[in-house]
Amino acid sequence: MPGGVNSPARAFGAVGGEPVFIDRGEGPFLYDVDGNRYIDYVLSWGPMILGHAHPEVVAAIVQVVRKGTSFGAPTVGENLLAERIISAIPSVEKIRLVNSGTEATMSAIRLARAYTGRELIAKFSGNYHGHVDSLLVAAGSSAATHGVPSSPGVPSGTVQHTLVLRYNDVDGLQTTFETWGREIAAVIVEPIAGNMGCVWGSEEFHTKLRELTSQYGALLIYDEVMTGFRVAWSGAQELLGIKPDLTTLGKIIGGGLPVGAYGGRQEIMDHVLPEGKVFQAGTLSGNPVATVAGWTTLRLLEASKPYPQLKESTEFLAQGLQRVAQEAGIVCQVNWAPGMLTIFFSRDRVNDWDTASRCDTRAFARFFWGMLRRGVYLPCSQFEAMFLSVLHTRELLEQTIAAAKEVFTEIAKEGFS
Repeated sequence: MPGGVNSPARAFGAVGGEPVFIDRGEGPFLYDVDGNRYIDYVLSWGPMILGHAHPEVVAAIVQVVRKGTSFGAPTVGENLLAERIISAIPSVEKIRLVNSGTEATMSAIRLARAYTGRELIAKFSGNYHGHVDSLLVAAGSSAATHGVPSSPGVPSGTVQHTLVLRYNDVDGLQTTFETWGREIAAVIVEPIAGNMGCVWGSEEFHTKLRELTSQYGALLIYDEVMTGFRVAWSGAQELLGIKPDLTTLGKIIGGGLPVGAYGGRQEIMDHVLPEGKVFQAGTLSGNPVATVAGWTTLRLLEASKPYPQLKESTEFLAQGLQRVAQEAGIVCQVNWAPGMLTIFFSRDRVNDWDTASRCDTRAFARFFWGMLRRGVYLPCSQFEAMFLSVLHTRELLEQTIAAAKEVFTEIAKEGFS
């Protein structure tokens, strides 16, 4: 395998050294192949909100898998999952299940272009929407610029219809729509970003974005692959009070198995084949094992209503990490949303990619390895969010804060402040 991994985020390239190979997970813990136990704040990059190997999720998977793993035909399970998602998210009236977040965003963009008859797509620097060619773009510091490929193998023509804007830049957003508004098919955005670290879109930013897309006839796509069913039952759109036209989902709705989805207003979704002409298909879409894992996870979340607890736990951890950093003389910024947070090694408040990119990644690498040695497993990049499960108890959070205090003290002695 290239780099010995099947996804580059697992290779520890941003922090150096060799990755940890995992044997099993149990609740809030991971165990590596050498038997070491870690408090897990990666949680499979977000899906394991109930913790690893939840007994009811595992039992549901086992029961279904005995009947078969894939049929390539409609099942009751996929309808039950779709029904539960639609009941939870008011903006979603119809939904299509796919196999990953990347498939979800790719399909939503194709649908938006077909529905509007336009070609331009706008995205934000620092927002990640999967490895779709047209969204693998980099941009300069101007308010908006036409995208250029950020990966070899992506033709320049593929991204020529992608505009890249600065996150949280209301003036730049206004200027962009005044210039290209009638040509923009959709704007896709992480309402709470997690792929440049945890960064909130401001209330003014999201209000203006909804206002301008409606005014100019463009669709607003919320990429809630990460935030869906994590920050709130109805996702970030519940917290922000914004109703997007389309929503993409993944991670939690698969309960730890591969899944994605895109959905929105019925009049838009009715353009998808076979009701409409927009093609999208998948042999394993709506896979019975994945859908029962997701349905069971959502059922347990709906019954337990853990979101106030997750918010309280995340705030406690964020404040604790900020406090012990200050006590050690380390200047950092801790951004958080319910169930997710990031420690930015920066003097500046982080609210877009420009400010995030100025972080001291070497200091983060030292922090990462120091925490790993103390049994705390963090995302191996400054620009990824940490995640909490409902099983991260106050005792585990206090252990994490205590470990961080030791590591911050070590880093301070090495001269970072």
